Amino acid sequence: MADTLLIDLFKEVGSIVFQVAKQEINLLVGVDEEVQKLQGKLGMIKAMLDDADERHAVKQRTEKLWLEKLQNQYYEMDDILDTWNTARIRAEIEKEEGKPADTNAPVVVRKKVCSFVPSPSCCFNLPLRHDVGHMIRKLNEKLDMIVKDKATYGIDFNRQPDVVERPTTTSFVDVSNIIGRDIYRDELLRNLLSVGSLEERNSYCVISLVGMGGIGKTTLAQLAYNHSDVQAYFSKRMWVCVSDPFDQCKVAKAIIKEVDSKHEHLDDTELQTLLSKIHGLIKDEKFFLVLDDVWIEDSQKWEPFKFALKNGVHGSRILVTTRKQKVAEIMESAPTINLEVLSKEDCWLIFSKIAFSNEEQLKFLEDLGRKLAIKCKGLPLAAKALGSLMQNKRSREQWNKILDSSLWELEDIEKGLLAPLFLSYYELPLTMRRCFSYCSVFAKDYFFHRDKLVLHWMAQGYIESKTNMEMEVIAEEYLEKLAMHSFFQDFKRDEDSDGQIIGCKMHDIVHDFAQLMTKNETFETDGDKEIDCQSALHLHLKISKEMQFLESIYRAKNLRTLFLLSGERDYEFEMLLLNSFHHFKCLRTLILDCPIKKLPDAVKNLIHLRCLRMSKNVKIEELPETFCNLCNLQTLNIENDHYFKKLPQETRKLINLRHLIFHDDYYSGKVVFPKGIGKLIGLRTLSTFNISDKDDREGCKLGELKNLNQLRGNLIINGMQNVVHVDETQNAQLEDKKHLRGLVLTFDTVDYLLRKENDVKVLNALEPPPNLQCLKIRGYAGNTIYPNWMMSWTTLKKLQLICCENLEHLPFLGRLPFLEVLAIVLLYNVKKVGDEFLGIEDSKNKKDYDIVFPNLKSLEFFRLVNWEEWIGMGGTGEEEEENDNGIVKNPIIIKIMPRLQSLKISLCHKLKSLPNYLLTAPSLKKLEIHDSQLVEERYQRGTRKNWHEISHISNIRLGGVYVQRDGEP
Repeated sequence: MADTLLIDLFKEVGSIVFQVAKQEINLLVGVDEEVQKLQGKLGMIKAMLDDADERHAVKQRTEKLWLEKLQNQYYEMDDILDTWNTARIRAEIEKEEGKPADTNAPVVVRKKVCSFVPSPSCCFNLPLRHDVGHMIRKLNEKLDMIVKDKATYGIDFNRQPDVVERPTTTSFVDVSNIIGRDIYRDELLRNLLSVGSLEERNSYCVISLVGMGGIGKTTLAQLAYNHSDVQAYFSKRMWVCVSDPFDQCKVAKAIIKEVDSKHEHLDDTELQTLLSKIHGLIKDEKFFLVLDDVWIEDSQKWEPFKFALKNGVHGSRILVTTRKQKVAEIMESAPTINLEVLSKEDCWLIFSKIAFSNEEQLKFLEDLGRKLAIKCKGLPLAAKALGSLMQNKRSREQWNKILDSSLWELEDIEKGLLAPLFLSYYELPLTMRRCFSYCSVFAKDYFFHRDKLVLHWMAQGYIESKTNMEMEVIAEEYLEKLAMHSFFQDFKRDEDSDGQIIGCKMHDIVHDFAQLMTKNETFETDGDKEIDCQSALHLHLKISKEMQFLESIYRAKNLRTLFLLSGERDYEFEMLLLNSFHHFKCLRTLILDCPIKKLPDAVKNLIHLRCLRMSKNVKIEELPETFCNLCNLQTLNIENDHYFKKLPQETRKLINLRHLIFHDDYYSGKVVFPKGIGKLIGLRTLSTFNISDKDDREGCKLGELKNLNQLRGNLIINGMQNVVHVDETQNAQLEDKKHLRGLVLTFDTVDYLLRKENDVKVLNALEPPPNLQCLKIRGYAGNTIYPNWMMSWTTLKKLQLICCENLEHLPFLGRLPFLEVLAIVLLYNVKKVGDEFLGIEDSKNKKDYDIVFPNLKSLEFFRLVNWEEWIGMGGTGEEEEENDNGIVKNPIIIKIMPRLQSLKISLCHKLKSLPNYLLTAPSLKKLEIHDSQLVEERYQRGTRKNWHEISHISNIRLGGVYVQRDGEP
């Protein structure tokens, strides 16, 4: 009996084991198909989330909670798919390296499973396939529950979406309530009432007021519209609130009614008829048309109005208020007035006028009121909204509570203050909204560097790649568009790159609005109290010894961005990092800003990481080899160059790396680069490239650059003295780096005499990038620089020759047609600068160069300690011509540096004088001579007869002192 029971038991157990085994095998076999299905579901969920955001129809709490659950599942799905793709990438890397794709699984098992599955991916990492299969199964169960919840709670996103109300403006205004806009008012009135160069092609000109929502554009327009001088100057005044969308017929009808109120029946009239009416009505009228709150970006919609409005009298004006710089460009504004914030005092005056009803209240609460006014950061609408909020609050406790709160947390403020920002926000495309909202991750008053912000957006997956268009380019366009929508301010621009934004800031109120948009996603804590950050996607964690509630922080399983900040100098950070790397495995961006000395090996767990930035405070000298498992990494930003010494040996495995960035030219030149960097063919930024010593067989050689043809921006190549063979220089194929714009070639400053000939050969063999604009050569040991490629260069704008100690003569630089900036520094053996510098060293070829240095604007010589003479042919020469009367000598007029604006000479102790062609340069505006005693004495004001030779130059600085500024002594 017992035997029978045991036999039956074994049969049952065997059956269960068989069924389980069958299920597990099916799970392994079907993973590829399930992954594809999951990819499809991910797209559907993204579309649903985007649709809800696009329609901004979510109001009920149940809907918000349901969407949060769906969004959490979206992130889980994204992580699973990223895990799967990462495994594929690793398998390819290991295959290329000649290693087994899955060293953990027995070969015999791998063969058995593969015999069931036709998919080519089945042979990598069987444990992972098993785990992914289980994760997908659990995820599908969760999704089923979420779908059921939607039906249970009757959630419906198909209803008519809520529309953000756009207030209709009028021309009426209480002038007595307008504070702090006198300067802008006067500038606007001057442009409205003056007739001159503003009208060129039309009888009217367009003036645009541009600024963020709530800054007072409409108020300023109302002020001008109602000014007595304006009323007297224009025979017809029209105020039209345009708003969005730009309805051509609606705008045309509004203009007609403003010109003549008798025209009431215009409902069914076509645009052509309406424009014809406008054309006739404004004939012989000097009109003033205000188009308030314009959002149009389609120039074709404005084009018909341009012609219809031409019929007015010369001197007519159109005033446009808009948040978009693009609108001003489309409407061909001349000029554009960009409104800035109010002063602190003006902001206080607006606030106090509304908040206080009597002097007693003012005295009692003025100190807190002034702090609240500062909180408005110069935004008139904020001062008005906050003043209205405080009208009925009389206790200091109430005022302190508001003072300690963020504006976006105050419900009474949202409608009045943030409503204009909602309009701007929902006008953005979805992808741009995410980029804008992400800015809330950074602190207020943070200076956003363009390049860094773009890389953060990319790391978060906000930038969708397009065919033939780089992600970085798309992201930069997003930044420009956000700027043109007035979401940024305090711009710093690159004047050498058509005014491209280098960086900017965000107004505090706009930052508050961005925080509102991410209030359940972005958190900041120092661990001193327990917080519910389970839904956190972005976290600022300030580290201190007193941290007690890390467990609550570790619940943020979907965390995408982690800032680790600390002012502590003696705290052990390694354990905290180790725990973080075990808990925050979904990170896309990691910013380290604490004095950590070592990165734990557990960094390999962060397989989704796209961006790592180590600030100057980080003391890490080298990264662990496990770091090279992060094959999804796009950006490695090393700001702690002064500590960092060595890249990992297997850096070549970071095959998705696009940006390897160092910040300090001097210290980054000492970082050891491993062999194999050349395999990172996706690199767009390689700020520094270090060539290893010629005896180091495992080190990095110049030839590693051969296939890095996607490089952009600037590249510093250190260790050029280690290039022994000319073939290696040619093998780098720099001529294929067509996107590079700046190049620095650094030779070591030792062994000058031994390297003379080799450095000349290396430099001559170099074929530089074809579109290079800036070149710096440093530490070159040759005694001449005459490479053919330099003489025929047509793109170079800036050239620096630094510390080339054996160089005896300057190269023929006058032949470079687009050179704008030239600096010659630390050339100790140069004694004379003559016509060879201009490229016209013999009379026979002078006729070929009627202009020398045609575009040079800035010229500098620094520490040429043995330089004695600077001579030139004075801008003339002769050519021989044979005619019937024999050989005739004709003078040649050669223009030299006709656009030179600035000349600076420092520490050139033996130089005696300047050449005539410089002293007569018509465009020279600035001359500086410092620590060059002989030249200073020659041209000193009032002491020598030579002063008159330079007195026509507007700004002259001798010996560190201005002897003439802006033409005045």
